[in-house]
Amino acid sequence: MKLSIIVAVAENGVIGHNNQLIWRLPEDLKMFKRLTTGHPVIMGRKTFESIGKPLPNRTSIIITRDQDFQVEGCITVHSLEDAIEAASEIEDNETFIIGGAEIYRLSLPFADKIYLTEVHHAFEGDTFFPSIDKNIWEEVSRIDHETDEKHLYRYSFVELEK
Repeated sequence: MKLSIIVAVAENGVIGHNNQLIWRLPEDLKMFKRLTTGHPVIMGRKTFESIGKPLPNRTSIIITRDQDFQVEGCITVHSLEDAIEAASEIEDNETFIIGGAEIYRLSLPFADKIYLTEVHHAFEGDTFFPSIDKNIWEEVSRIDHETDEKHLYRYSFVELEK
């Protein structure tokens, strides 16, 4: 099973503020949906709460320290290792890590691929993506996008592999 991280990151490393995304990039949301639909997704409890419900057509695996936390239609676990094990029991070739910051940090050593949306703007925020070691990760694909009527910021879809 391939373990992939999917994340949108501002040029200053920000990924969120007050448990919410800061920017609105419709093409990024379409890419997220296209890539993750039909696959297991692993997330922390706060990320799940920011989404507010299980993502349709995906098995949601939620990592939490709260032993009593349960959500109908989701798998709840208490460590990244348990989440990866739960995902491996689902017959699928790829599982996605979708946040938040702590889950990204913990999963980087185990991940095989990063689907990175670089948002070419600096934002105020309180949640950051860990730095990516360019000695470990190689850029294999990049598609740059300019601003338009639906996208206030330039952005790039980047794929990185070990």
